[in-house]
Amino acid sequence: MNLQECQWLNEPAVWRCQENELYVSTDNKTNFWRDTWYGFQRHSGHVFGGYTGDFQLQDGFTFQCCIEGQFEHLYDQAGIMLLVDEQHWLKAGIEHSDGRATIDSVLTNGGSDWAMGIFPGEPDKFWLRLTYRDNAIRLQYSVDGVTWPLLRLSPFVVSDQRRIFIGAMCCSPEREGLQVKFSDFRLTPSLNKHLHDLS
Repeated sequence: MNLQECQWLNEPAVWRCQENELYVSTDNKTNFWRDTWYGFQRHSGHVFGGYTGDFQLQDGFTFQCCIEGQFEHLYDQAGIMLLVDEQHWLKAGIEHSDGRATIDSVLTNGGSDWAMGIFPGEPDKFWLRLTYRDNAIRLQYSVDGVTWPLLRLSPFVVSDQRRIFIGAMCCSPEREGLQVKFSDFRLTPSLNKHLHDLS
């Protein structure tokens, strides 16, 4: 993925691209969430990416990148996001919750769910990979960029794949100024690997 071809959803005030790296400082009280439990809707987080249709990926795709950040305040988060519209999307990454870094994913089909677990490595650098094909999302993470355990497998039906927006995501619901670096951007045709192939 050429970062020069990317665009912002909710462009932050402070960001820069340097070669194939993206540096972001989050705006104040940014987030993505829809209704569940809290009763509010937020669609103010930052996403830098593109529409898969523009890259002529009609039979599924795989997107991955490396994320580096210091997650110190409640709900600080960064990772990747797949977006169709405000009611249909998935975000995943590291999130600071209950005093520690967790590996999370939120799938929204009308309302948002939230699945979380303890991150098994150092949270200041990690990778995420999202594969979409056959109306399903396969989400993986990595602590070294080599081994990719499964984080989530979910149905996700999109009627027009050209409308899928995919990219790097960050939010800071309780503050501003979360510093995040994104690198190793890759958008390719779907990696049709066996579900338990961790490479």
